[in-house]
Amino acid sequence: MLETMLAGTTRGAGLDQGLARALADAAQNFGRLDQALASHPLRPALLHRMRLEAVRRQSAADGRAIDSWHLGAILEGLRLRMDFSLRIIDRGAIFEAARHALTLHQWLVAPDFDQEGEVVRAAADLAVHHVGTPLLGAALWLHRWLSDGGKRAPARAALVRFWTDRFLLSAPVPLTGAAALRADTPWEPEAWVPLFLRALAGEAMDALQLLLDLERSWFAARRTVAGRRRHSRAAAAVDILAAAPVISATSLAAGLGMAVKNAALLLDTFCTAGIAVEVTHRSKRRLFSLASLAPLREVVRPPYRPEPGRGRGRPRSDESAAEPESVVVPVLPPLTPLDRRALDYSDLTHWMTHMDATIRQVRRTLDVMHRPQMRTNWNESASC
Repeated sequence: MLETMLAGTTRGAGLDQGLARALADAAQNFGRLDQALASHPLRPALLHRMRLEAVRRQSAADGRAIDSWHLGAILEGLRLRMDFSLRIIDRGAIFEAARHALTLHQWLVAPDFDQEGEVVRAAADLAVHHVGTPLLGAALWLHRWLSDGGKRAPARAALVRFWTDRFLLSAPVPLTGAAALRADTPWEPEAWVPLFLRALAGEAMDALQLLLDLERSWFAARRTVAGRRRHSRAAAAVDILAAAPVISATSLAAGLGMAVKNAALLLDTFCTAGIAVEVTHRSKRRLFSLASLAPLREVVRPPYRPEPGRGRGRPRSDESAAEPESVVVPVLPPLTPLDRRALDYSDLTHWMTHMDATIRQVRRTLDVMHRPQMRTNWNESASC
């Protein structure tokens, strides 16, 4: 079947209709995403968010699923909020899923010396054995690579580089077709290759939608804080919210060089203005996100806090029955080139670097926490 697919791509005929449709959809979505990303000022923010989304999908495909809340909490340095009824083995599984996700992030963004060598070998193998169109050739190569015992992580990083080397994308968007590597996916080439191409098409479509949502939310937030005093840090705070899926007042204060109390007050002001929403039910280290880009899909309600001026005791029935008003974010059309040019994006790259440094620090911390556990397990096994 592999030979038939390769022959069909070289002769321009012989492709199955389902395979041809999947290939066309993937190529079309890649083209739309690349066109939208061309010289887009929010491209660094999209890459940061897509890398986190990519490692979440890849972790799920590898059998170590981690949800958005756990990943965001770990990046903010928070202790995982786990149910007290969870067994120790279940808590350890969540911890390992976090380590695995951040390791996958390292493979995509900043591989170490050994990892870089494996990625280069995978990329060289892809360049040599790639035949036909880039998308179909990459799909056939990945199937052969994994069938021969190759590792997933370097292959995924090689694919991201391959898209830019073959000019399918102008930016290293991490499109790796993670859904096609789940345990329940059929492995026969004639069934797996179309599924992989559809997974790529879906990831490209999701990236384009995220870019449009991010643009609208960022533009609406920037327009809301416009006109403040010259030394106001509200615009820079909006940039950080665009860079990070979730953020705490502590991280915002570190990024802006201001007191944590003032950063918390600024975030509360954003929530009142409808710019941001609180996505956690905590009294300390609360997490916030841009209003229409909250990482949790469920309805977000702020934690209960006493109202100023109200005495102790249960509120009256008419007060308790009142439902909190939901934040309505205006839906704006995509920005025109003139709109984009009128806004200042100079600090956005700085916040991207800050976010990447935070991820590296959290990854090192998790590795240090993991080593004593490994030594303890080894000592226990040696004593048995």
